[in-house]
Amino acid sequence: MDAKTGARERFDSVRDGMVELSHRIHAHPELAFEEEKASAWLCELLDEAGFKVEKGICDLATAFRARAGSGPLHVAICAEYDCLPGIGHACGHNIIAASAVGAALAAAKVADEVGLTVTVIGTPAEEVGNAGGKILMLERGAFDGIHAAMMVHPAPFDLLRAKIIAASMFDVHCTGKESHASAFPELGVNAADALTVAQTAIGLLRQHIRSTDRIHGIVTNGGAAPNVVPAHTSARYIIRSETLDQLAELQPKVHRCFEAGGLATGAKIEITGGDKPYAEMNHDEAMADFYRKNSEALGRPFPDLGEWNTRPTGSTDMGNVSRAMPSIHPMIGIKSLPAVNHQPEFTAHCITEDADKALIDGALSMAWTCIDMATDEGVRERLMARKN
Repeated sequence: MDAKTGARERFDSVRDGMVELSHRIHAHPELAFEEEKASAWLCELLDEAGFKVEKGICDLATAFRARAGSGPLHVAICAEYDCLPGIGHACGHNIIAASAVGAALAAAKVADEVGLTVTVIGTPAEEVGNAGGKILMLERGAFDGIHAAMMVHPAPFDLLRAKIIAASMFDVHCTGKESHASAFPELGVNAADALTVAQTAIGLLRQHIRSTDRIHGIVTNGGAAPNVVPAHTSARYIIRSETLDQLAELQPKVHRCFEAGGLATGAKIEITGGDKPYAEMNHDEAMADFYRKNSEALGRPFPDLGEWNTRPTGSTDMGNVSRAMPSIHPMIGIKSLPAVNHQPEFTAHCITEDADKALIDGALSMAWTCIDMATDEGVRERLMARKN
């Protein structure tokens, strides 16, 4: 029996359990850094399968690392499991988590045979937009000694090398002075107006930024009462560019828009966050080619999607991992159109038969890709020669 057949037989024996895990996580959505149930369920399954499990690593209660095999090539499979506020698993992290565990169980079956060590790294808080789980875990040593990393992410369609761009999330706090809005308006300093001026300035700035840049945000506090001049308002914004270098050019321009609001109204402006941005994704060509061939072998080809092959999509802290080591982050289709990521309708699609099929195909494709990486002499030597 060859290694891929052995891996598939192992996965087939746990397939129903992986689907059940995906549905269970979906039914119990947990926000960033609060993924206690999901993290515990993943650790329990991996521990039962013989993995060496370390919980609460890197001073993050819901982060973990689970390792199997003793081969010289060390590959990490990243699991995400946080949800979005209000709309649950509208980005399909239930599928990501279950496919990561399934891939690891399958690859572990033949790990020593092919010269592989496989580690599942449980990475909380991908959705936060700044200082995400993977960024903190990279800084704190969770990826030390690992030669390459991978994960799959659900989307409306399959995409091998999604154009994942850099992003920075920050909070803006405006402080003015309360006053009676009718009797003594001249004695107030309107912090809500400061945000209005800033949003207008951002709208005008859009003429002078790259077409691939993105600026979007929400007002998190607009004031307390309409008859009181608002003294305290706040907003949360995300800015995105194709690369971290371009992001560094965009950020001060956006910050000046908020400073303009403060200057115009007299409110004090404080900007916090944005200090640990998400990097653009660098896809390792050899790993991506292995994944493509394995996906096609399962009857899941990558069609020509026209503009989507080059159109910027989202951002992820997996981009930061890809700057530290060879990585891939293919998108796996769940046939959700017209529903797309971050819509409630997409949440519903993440436990359909098509979503379950994506989980299965993604897990097997990753497991087989791990085997290819370990058994291709040239790729293996290149990955192991990299300093980590």
